Amino acid sequence: MKKRIYKALVVEEVATNVFTKQIRDCELDALPAGDVIVRVKYSSLNYKDALSATGNRGVTRKYPHTPGIDAAGIVAESAVHDLKEGEQVIVSGYDLGMNTAGGFGQYIRVPASWVVRVPLGLSIKESMILGTAGFTAALSVDRIIGAVTPGDGEIVVTGATGGVGSIAVALLSQLGYAVVAVSGKEDAEEFLRKLGAREVISRQFFSTGSDRPLLTARWAGAVDTVGGDILAAAIKSTKPLGLVTCCGQVASPELSLTVFPFILRGVTLAGIDSQNCPMALRMRIWNRFAAEWKIEAIDDIYREVALTALPDEIDKILKGRQKGRVVINLDR
Repeated sequence: MKKRIYKALVVEEVATNVFTKQIRDCELDALPAGDVIVRVKYSSLNYKDALSATGNRGVTRKYPHTPGIDAAGIVAESAVHDLKEGEQVIVSGYDLGMNTAGGFGQYIRVPASWVVRVPLGLSIKESMILGTAGFTAALSVDRIIGAVTPGDGEIVVTGATGGVGSIAVALLSQLGYAVVAVSGKEDAEEFLRKLGAREVISRQFFSTGSDRPLLTARWAGAVDTVGGDILAAAIKSTKPLGLVTCCGQVASPELSLTVFPFILRGVTLAGIDSQNCPMALRMRIWNRFAAEWKIEAIDDIYREVALTALPDEIDKILKGRQKGRVVINLDR
């Protein structure tokens, strides 16, 4: 029988803790067991992918490996009745791209329970412009709008030029919130104002005085994508009964603060987990992206690249030089 071959980015450990990234021919039959084979049309680049691609054992245990926690494409083969060949689907989160071959290959094979149909009103490409970053941003916004109204005051978004941050800025602005964006990039202002931010402030200015137990209360809510002192500053400067979401640890997984914001101001800290999000909520969020949360500024958020450009893009995201979203076209 003729071997079925596809292209994929393969990360290999060539010596102890020395990793290479190459585009290779892979055998489809070597994919892990699963119910559904998807011909991947688009993927997207996330920080977790960059960690997997550089040998982070907290993300990926065994190599060789193909990263990519996001994939969207067409069902090529299905062993379950509910998913038919030719259907457009999204696979994100769960173990995809971590210890299961991911979306940086032209094919994936996964359990049917990981698969979401692309909702009517959203294209395959749009689903990957959003990807895990957009999905995480939407989960954060979902928590914010359940606790804070636009009339309650400003919402601050940290790490605002990143994937989660940029989509959170665009979505919150579109929903009528006054958004203040925090970024460490000097050239971020034009990009963020285009997405709807009313004000852009530097990361250094935002975290000034963050060693104090409380800061002046300014924010009705916050979406933090950074962690560490930035998250602490957001919590300490949130108004009474405000809500802060957190989803990242680029700065640090450590959080140094007192209980004062929680017991003196009633601030709520909500953790966001997109990887193992329940399917009912997962489907609700994707359906909202196709309807009332359709991002108007979506074309300003992303760049499209070929699979061959991924090694350079991975280096950029690790150095903090990525703006918005990077979408990988697996047919280029």
